[in-house]
Amino acid sequence: MFKNTMKTSVLLAAMGGLIVAVAGLIGGGSSTSFTIGVAIALVMVGGSYWFSDKLALASAKATVIEREQAPEFYDIVASLAQRAGMPMPRVAVSPSDQPNAFATGRGPKNAVVCATTGLLRSMPRHEIEGVMAHEMMHVKHRDILIGSVAAAIATAISYVAQMAMFASMFGGGRDDEERSNPLGMLLTALLAPIAASLIQMAVSRSREFEADRGAANLLGNGGALADALERIEALSARHPMAVAPAQAQAYIHNPLNELRSGRNSSMARLFSTHPPTEERIARLRAM
Repeated sequence: MFKNTMKTSVLLAAMGGLIVAVAGLIGGGSSTSFTIGVAIALVMVGGSYWFSDKLALASAKATVIEREQAPEFYDIVASLAQRAGMPMPRVAVSPSDQPNAFATGRGPKNAVVCATTGLLRSMPRHEIEGVMAHEMMHVKHRDILIGSVAAAIATAISYVAQMAMFASMFGGGRDDEERSNPLGMLLTALLAPIAASLIQMAVSRSREFEADRGAANLLGNGGALADALERIEALSARHPMAVAPAQAQAYIHNPLNELRSGRNSSMARLFSTHPPTEERIARLRAM
């Protein structure tokens, strides 16, 4: 737990350092670009975070249910919440045939955990329990907040870099001798958002590993979740799922199947929101 928490902290600090470095590059009169870029990012991502449950449920066409609509599934979530010492989240079901699940909400008191009908139909109870334990750990660790912070910084870096480039190209109110090198600004505008995106993806992968670890600890072993991930990996390609790319990272398995087990390049791994499934399974088996 300490290792993953420290890794996340270091990655977020690196993102903070990156935005400071970009701000330092624009300097002087273009500091207005920095302020505007950060403000835009905070408004956009802040709104997404505040309404994260509504946006995620709408994207998945999911419906919040009561116990009588799916008693076994509801009771699994209730039991996990009790064992983890957490408030009971709202429970939702998405009509997708792809076996998958996600958690959303601003925190434990207003969280939602959702499973697809494909997951509920294709998995035995112990595997459903493993998947939902993983999602409950995302809620407990406040990963929606961590992901939103990372997204806000990455968005701010992108806006700041682009606005700084335009400010440099058109003068930005500076004297010629003070004006930044346009080539330097162009490189900053291109490379800083890529660097921010790489760090943001690394944060997401780190939180997936930590949710896996927390689920294994909650259940007493990693076998149930490992079995579930194997089944999801095998079945997901047969049942494509239409999900907004911005919502894909919330799922236990990337529903867009952009990173297939055994067929992924090193570059694809760097830009993936999820670790390779076989690596997750191996870690869980080793617990």
